[in-house]
Amino acid sequence: MERELTAPVSLTLPDGTLNPDAIGWARRPLVDTSGIGGRRGWPRNKRWEYWNVVTPTHVLALTASHIDYAAVHEVWVFDRRSQQAWPAAATVLPARGATLPASLGAGPARARATGLAIDITPGEGAVRLRAETSAVSFDVTVTRPAAHDCLAVVVPWSRRRFQYTVKDVALPASGTLVIDGQRHDVPGGSWAVLDHGRGRWPYDVAWNWGAGSGVSGGHTIGVQVGGRWTAGTGSTENGILVDGVMHKISTELDWRYDLADWRRPWRVTGGGLDATFTPEYDRRASSNLVVVSARTDQCFGTWSGTFDGLAFDGLYGWAEDVHNRW
Repeated sequence: MERELTAPVSLTLPDGTLNPDAIGWARRPLVDTSGIGGRRGWPRNKRWEYWNVVTPTHVLALTASHIDYAAVHEVWVFDRRSQQAWPAAATVLPARGATLPASLGAGPARARATGLAIDITPGEGAVRLRAETSAVSFDVTVTRPAAHDCLAVVVPWSRRRFQYTVKDVALPASGTLVIDGQRHDVPGGSWAVLDHGRGRWPYDVAWNWGAGSGVSGGHTIGVQVGGRWTAGTGSTENGILVDGVMHKISTELDWRYDLADWRRPWRVTGGGLDATFTPEYDRRASSNLVVVSARTDQCFGTWSGTFDGLAFDGLYGWAEDVHNRW
């Protein structure tokens, strides 16, 4: 079983290596990551904020990141009915135009690049997400109830390679979306998911990540599952949120799917979880700059299944397969 952290702790020691006392998981963002960034650990430092908001009609996503030698930002809007997407991305070399807080909630995040602007502003019990491109803009407030658990995990590959991730699922969201001048509501019943990352990564990494949020059987449920990148570390990023309480899964899960036939249901099982993900759309992207490359299949659809006897169905979200050399 993984250790549950219950008190604030620094991710790094004074020499920049991993603090052994930080290894574990927490229900709150207790880990101070101010030691990540700057000259120490260059060029392995990775810092990012990713937010995804699912409405009854659209998916909104933004990424603000700094990976030492580049700033990589993205705004993406997707119409669930027509399956039309409005993407805007920027890779800025050398890294500039990105402001990220030292630790989660310690201040705003901001990204500026040709063709896009992103602002993430934390407040009391809420976070405001604003993004703008030539085609779309959105202004969304994400509410975070005081008793709502997240899943914060320190993943230790070694003393010099490690990651702190905060996955926060099933957060209520509301606001507005504008596409080509036409306004759309982000109404009640919309859900937000956060992926906050700070760490020092190996060069070549592959991972799975899945998330889903919604109400099923009278319960608010969030699915948070991962795989591959945590194997052998003793840590996992797996858990099921039920009515604001995180139920940690400390075993590696079994992922079964076929990217050559991505429409077939994906299966994710283990640790009391028996889940099926039914895809509707594959957001496929790849880039190859010789030394740096990335390949992503992020499928959107619905989660159903059981967790320790609790059944759930119709939770909209995604499951992804990613391989990066970065």
